[in-house]
Amino acid sequence: MFLILTLALLPLGLVALVASLQAIRTADLEKEALLRVAVTQSARKLTADLQSDRTALELTVNAIANRAADPGMCGRLAFFLSSHDTDGARFYIYDKAGKRLCKSDNDEPTGIAPGARFDRPVAQLLPTSQYLVSRVRSRNGQVVGLAYYSRMHLESIADPATALQNRQLTLRQGDVKLIVSRSGSAAMGHTASLSARLDPPDIILTMSVRDPPATVARLLSLFLPLVMWFAAAAIGWFVVNRLLIRPLVLLRRVVAAYQPGEVLEPMQRVRTPAQEIVALGETFREISEDVATHEAEMAEGLDTQRKLTREVHHRVKNNLQIIASLISLHARSAHEAEAIEAYASIQRRVDALSVVHRNHFAELEENRGVGVRPLISELSASLRGTAPAKARRFAIQIESDNLHISQDVAVPIAFLITELVELAMMMAPQSTMRISVHQDEARPDRALLVMQSRGLMASDEMTSRLGERYGRVLTGLSRQLRSPLEHDGDAGRYAIAITVIP
Repeated sequence: MFLILTLALLPLGLVALVASLQAIRTADLEKEALLRVAVTQSARKLTADLQSDRTALELTVNAIANRAADPGMCGRLAFFLSSHDTDGARFYIYDKAGKRLCKSDNDEPTGIAPGARFDRPVAQLLPTSQYLVSRVRSRNGQVVGLAYYSRMHLESIADPATALQNRQLTLRQGDVKLIVSRSGSAAMGHTASLSARLDPPDIILTMSVRDPPATVARLLSLFLPLVMWFAAAAIGWFVVNRLLIRPLVLLRRVVAAYQPGEVLEPMQRVRTPAQEIVALGETFREISEDVATHEAEMAEGLDTQRKLTREVHHRVKNNLQIIASLISLHARSAHEAEAIEAYASIQRRVDALSVVHRNHFAELEENRGVGVRPLISELSASLRGTAPAKARRFAIQIESDNLHISQDVAVPIAFLITELVELAMMMAPQSTMRISVHQDEARPDRALLVMQSRGLMASDEMTSRLGERYGRVLTGLSRQLRSPLEHDGDAGRYAIAITVIP
């Protein structure tokens, strides 16, 4: 139905629209052509009149400057200019001293100071007195003639022969403007303007024509194609909305509210004669049934996998505890101090690995990784519990943000803390170890692990122990963490950047 309505009304609308636009374009072109002819004609008439008067004025000025003028020359000039100007000619001839040598019977308009009579402009607009003044100087520059043209005289000369309504003639010289004539209504509307240069070329004649006010017939002829098009679109929208858009919106809402595991029944809420939409709803129902079946199978498989993973971690943790117990039993049967210390050192590292697995097992359900704070706390308690007798009063202070790390990071960190705490216990058994972990504000996925103790300060014994064993172990752990381990011997401080889970 929408296709039939569109095909039936679209040609009519396009024909009417093209015809209306063509008529408007033709009228605009005709008006522009008339305006171009009118402004060109007015400019030529005005230029010819000014040039004719300038020629007569130039002959008189040169004759007076050369003292060849007869007594009747001013009268002949006044008669010649008066024949062109029905309002009465206005001309005035001065010498360098400011003396008036010849003039018309009318008073001279204001606007030109006595000292500016010999200025350079050939013609000058005087908007305050509504005059155009034409200036002619003699060849020797001692005499100047000024001819004034009133606005009424300029209008009579520049009035075009073509009949243009709502026109306005304007003379412009730089920023100075003189309105020569204005006819018709001054109502607001679109204005077309064309300009032509006069001689002298610094004066421009501009003719502006305003469009006639809009009438009901003109508006109807312009907007009728749009009305027809709107009617066709409205009817088509109504039909398509009822038969297509509304059922699709309801179907989209049903699908948007779908939760995995449910079985969709969209056609219970959607009623439409469109068989394609009905088929689409049935397809959604079949897909939802398949998804529900797969969701159930995946949930069962995931539960089985979670149980297996939990069992693996539980068994690893138990095996590590068994190994630690066996090492403790063997350590009790040892009699030499070096053997006892070796067993204790091995047990501390097994306990560190056990602590990592225990914390990873605790966080397994939330899948957040291993918590840094509980890992270091439990590891510190285990290290103090297995510390040598001389280091029983060794203290560990912990400052840590609530951060989580992966198991791949937790294992080398646990061994790193174990190595450095054991080293500090050997170097300064009665000292304090300060462990801090703070997140990097610039990078949420990075944190800085800092361990500081008096036992980690630089010394000959410290250098010897690092060279024997601890240095190689610390270097290997820093490589595993993919970050350099920084050591400040003066402050007894080790620092390394680690990767955390944002």
